[in-house]
Amino acid sequence: MRRIHPNVLASLAVAFLPLSLEAQAAAAPVVVEYVIPRPGNFPHDPAVGADGIVWYTDQTNSFIGRLDPATGKITDYPTPTPQSGPHGIEVAPDGYVWYTAQRTGMLGRVNPKDGSIDEFDLPYEARNPHTPIVHQGKVWFTDANNNTYGRLDPATGKVDVWTVATPKSVPYGMYAAPDGSVWIAHLGTNQLGRVNPVTGALTAYTLPDAGARPRRLAVTSDGTVWYTDYARGYLGALDPATGKVREWPTPGGNAGPYGISVGTDGRIWYNEARTGDMIAFNPKTQQMTVVPVPTSGAIVRHMVTDWNRGRVWLALSGTGRIGEIDLGAPR
Repeated sequence: MRRIHPNVLASLAVAFLPLSLEAQAAAAPVVVEYVIPRPGNFPHDPAVGADGIVWYTDQTNSFIGRLDPATGKITDYPTPTPQSGPHGIEVAPDGYVWYTAQRTGMLGRVNPKDGSIDEFDLPYEARNPHTPIVHQGKVWFTDANNNTYGRLDPATGKVDVWTVATPKSVPYGMYAAPDGSVWIAHLGTNQLGRVNPVTGALTAYTLPDAGARPRRLAVTSDGTVWYTDYARGYLGALDPATGKVREWPTPGGNAGPYGISVGTDGRIWYNEARTGDMIAFNPKTQQMTVVPVPTSGAIVRHMVTDWNRGRVWLALSGTGRIGEIDLGAPR
């Protein structure tokens, strides 16, 4: 059984029941919580590196946080520009940590060795950067407020920005697919966008229901684009090859599906913002399993999977915690 550190809260099933190894293996996943000590913190997004270290944005206090799951130690670093409102975060293959400074129109880069931070100014058309991803050596990002998305080349400092053809589409979640393309969820309309990473050109895929509002997305190894329909309370799946869309209502009804990630257990994990529950969807059986978050009031705006260790990491906004779900090795 994993040791629970002093600043870690766990559900009773994890912390107190003396399960056998066999029972532990068969037990349903639970959410373990790590308490962030800084007062008034607001973890918005998490990221995880190849070394297993978890990074997160504290949007309210404008800090970048670092959690070592092996010790439970949390360290945070202030952003160089005060009140920058860090939002999204991503760990690059070289270990550097990138985040969007939403209130100040910047991208930030954290040196994981000493916590020092460099900042990169963005042009006027992208002054409210939202979600970042590091893809093919470039830092991509969405700007939900300006109907744009962009790309920074860290080697040269060059920034390219593109405007989405559909007005007020609200480019939101972003994901790099296995085939090299970049996908964007458009929260302001019923579309998903597929971006050519070389040219930046976007191809729009219109979802069947005009009321659909995809917020976050993830792409599985077979190319299926999974997304949360925040407005209608659905989990959706798009096959880009055929354009076919499938949908499943979330267990909590119109519960505001939000953050999403592919788990090492083969299931699609996402959060219901209005119930606080985590949902695990099995694509093979189409069964949904509800996994409660121990501390009520949490909204998981974003989550990320550590494929090396079989864990899903959650930013538990509203409760001042980081969440972990241990799923084991890929199946």
